[in-house]
Amino acid sequence: MKNDELFHDLHRDGLLMLANCWDGGSARVAASAGAVALATSSAAVAWAHGYADGNHLPVDLLLQSARGIGRVCELPLTVDIEDGYGDDPAAVAALVAQLIEAGVVGVNIEDGNGSVELLCAKIAAARAAARQADVHLYLNVRTDVYLRGLAPAGERVAETLRRAALYRDAGASGLFVPGLAAQDEIAAVAQAAGLPLNVMALPSLPAPARLRELGVRRLSAGSAIGEATWSQVQQSVREFLATGKVTAGALGYGAINALMMA
Repeated sequence: MKNDELFHDLHRDGLLMLANCWDGGSARVAASAGAVALATSSAAVAWAHGYADGNHLPVDLLLQSARGIGRVCELPLTVDIEDGYGDDPAAVAALVAQLIEAGVVGVNIEDGNGSVELLCAKIAAARAAARQADVHLYLNVRTDVYLRGLAPAGERVAETLRRAALYRDAGASGLFVPGLAAQDEIAAVAQAAGLPLNVMALPSLPAPARLRELGVRRLSAGSAIGEATWSQVQQSVREFLATGKVTAGALGYGAINALMMA
């Protein structure tokens, strides 16, 4: 089965768990830990290049990251393209075409505070680019209704479902709702969205087994692994500057070097 079809298949039953990575090294670590597919985190990719998250990353560095992951790992890869890095649907389609050339089989694109109608145009353009490339691209569309509070608390399910219908009609493959955590609301969105539901790991989320029961088909770590990594880097630097020593981690030089040669 080709990677594009495999990636779609991973959303049909059960719960696909994506430990978001940002470069070839982190992709190797994720694969060695048992990941069945890979996803980037826009924040983690931006941070790895010294940029802030939020559409600040130059597109050439995004493409470089995707190619670097593809070089070392054959697992299905989906890439977070934030809002598509621009307001021109044709430019979004061109970016998607370049990512497909790099071996990417899925993308995340988000609405944020932007226009729903514009995002629909971007989705349609991305879908057309994928058809042109003869790739069954998994277009995971993120809505920030919960994350940014784009509707009052009692109206968020309805607003999420309103947007889901528009995104589905435009060509979306899946619906990503970061911030969605209440079990009754998860179940309501999963049942009525008409798209596989993706949620983001949060301390308040139910356990993965319960998420499966509620109808969730994808759980993303988001930026959490990147946050943990940079926190550890900062702690190690501070320790070194204060003591001249660094507390060894679980993996030593030999194990890490061998992993990068796998």
